[in-house]
Amino acid sequence: QVQLVESGGGFVQPGGSLRLSCAASGNLLSIPHMRWYRQAPGKQRELVAVITSGGSTTYADSVKGRFTISRENAKNTVFLQMNSLKPDDTAVYFCNYLCSAEGAVGLRNYWGQGTQVTVSS
Repeated sequence: QVQLVESGGGFVQPGGSLRLSCAASGNLLSIPHMRWYRQAPGKQRELVAVITSGGSTTYADSVKGRFTISRENAKNTVFLQMNSLKPDDTAVYFCNYLCSAEGAVGLRNYWGQGTQVTVSS
């Protein structure tokens, strides 16, 4: 059983910073992709950033230059450093792993429970 747990959300003023973390537990074999999504009230969930096992990164246009995704493979952990936060960044942030695990066939998507980020003055 793979479980993802996010942390680091909270309330911050515009221009501030937050660092989200997502740690995985379970018998993971490989994690080709680690991703962060977000969902604002009344909106669809959107992809924010992706990092591959090789370290390649991709970002949504709305966060380029402000957010940085990174991973610590030894701990099966992904981070999202968010700087210059704006009110439009307010959302629930979810981590997502595309990974293989013992007892499971092939690659599967696993989701964390989400962490709230609120940017407001």
